[in-house]
Amino acid sequence: MDGKELEYKGEAALQELEMLTMNAKEVQEKILTEILERNKTTEYLSKYMKGSTDISLFKRNVPVVTYDVIQPYILRIANGEDSSIISGHPITELIRSSGTSSGDPRLMPSIEEDLDRRTYLYNLIMPIMNKYAHEAGKFGTPWAVSQVYAGAGRGQGDVPPLREGGVADPLGPPRALGPHQLLQEPPLPPPPPRSLQRLHEPDAAILCADSRQSMYCQLLAGVLHRRRVLRLGAVFASALLRSLGFLHRHWPDLAGDVRTGSLNPSITDPACRAAMGALLRAPNPSLAGEIEEICGAGSWRGILGGFGPTRST
Repeated sequence: MDGKELEYKGEAALQELEMLTMNAKEVQEKILTEILERNKTTEYLSKYMKGSTDISLFKRNVPVVTYDVIQPYILRIANGEDSSIISGHPITELIRSSGTSSGDPRLMPSIEEDLDRRTYLYNLIMPIMNKYAHEAGKFGTPWAVSQVYAGAGRGQGDVPPLREGGVADPLGPPRALGPHQLLQEPPLPPPPPRSLQRLHEPDAAILCADSRQSMYCQLLAGVLHRRRVLRLGAVFASALLRSLGFLHRHWPDLAGDVRTGSLNPSITDPACRAAMGALLRAPNPSLAGEIEEICGAGSWRGILGGFGPTRST
């Protein structure tokens, strides 16, 4: 299905999810058949399938492998070889993961229609989050580690995307982090006002190609909107940890910006300076003091609770 078709329509998305789960076997076999048909002439699949699209043959012949087995093919494409060695459609970008458990980033091939697929999946997730947000808020659920809950219009969410700009490869497809690909595509319609996905960060901060300036501005926006943030989350737990590490190193500068009402001169990106200037309207010594009290307490045990998103009553 076209990823943009559901467009945050909660009931339609829930019905689609019900259909997918009730008919999982049929859906999986249909998708697998489409994958085999599309990729049957690739170098990798031809080794095992000889042009066949038979599912039973696929299950018998094609091994379950790790990334290490596929990596040589990906590196060949990164070095300029044709996408057809592993894909029936042109690979337009290599998405770089933010890191694995071993700390090593991985390259994941992406084709043009992948954005629609990701949007489709996302549009199935958001209605479920919207459906249960009221109950989560009622019982004072702590900050989520895996995703944003912005409370159905009662607050805003904070999802540090840790964006890094795309890197043009001299030979193969450009490389970028997943959020970069998503954010650089033609913009999707914004979520409705009562959707959970309401972020406090200015677009300029999220889209900034300099990851340090991007993170600084996002965290500054977060502390400025401290009392309006209902839930904090990140797509990956590692991103949340990196955000906390950055906060630990830079909270004195952030507090200084809040105290003086002016942005740190180390932020040089014009769009970021303009966007954050609109948020830093005036000095706020009271809020700066709160930040200094929380971050300067010594132990950072329970630091997120100290910043404390608003709770439902």
